Amino acid sequence: MNRFYLPLVLFLVMVLEGVALELLPVNITSGKSLIISHWVLICLVFSAIFYDDEESNYSLIYAIIFGLLIDVVYIHVLGVYMFTYAITIYIIKKLTRLLHSNLASTLLFGILGIILADWLIYLIFTMIGYTDLSLGDYLIYRLLPTMLANIIFLILIYPILSKKFSQWQVGYSS
Repeated sequence: MNRFYLPLVLFLVMVLEGVALELLPVNITSGKSLIISHWVLICLVFSAIFYDDEESNYSLIYAIIFGLLIDVVYIHVLGVYMFTYAITIYIIKKLTRLLHSNLASTLLFGILGIILADWLIYLIFTMIGYTDLSLGDYLIYRLLPTMLANIIFLILIYPILSKKFSQWQVGYSS
């Protein structure tokens, strides 16, 4: 039964991610800043750190699946989130071998994941002409607010997800 919890949590977070900005006050979302919720990516980072062991690649498989779902449901350009989430989680998974699983390392991997994924998404959207945002505007008005909002989310859910993902992993492997 534990093997169904992770995809269920990811699906629920994906749905909530779509309405997340609607829950924020208007004065935060009405300016020039653009906040992108990467809650699914953050949960995938948690799964790479706390759910996967050295031999399993569940976080990578779910990065591909849920990246594609995000592409289909929210973006309408197939492959962008699927590719960026898969590459990001692959790199994070390789780096998790270097540090112990704690809040500091999870925060570091979360920040790295958000920067890498959002940067790749920006590059792909720029190359295909989906956006014409300059690099300076991107860094100030999109990457910085996106990072801050997602770091707050990561810190808020750390106590819950780190414990649950570790429990589910142990329950699943036995």
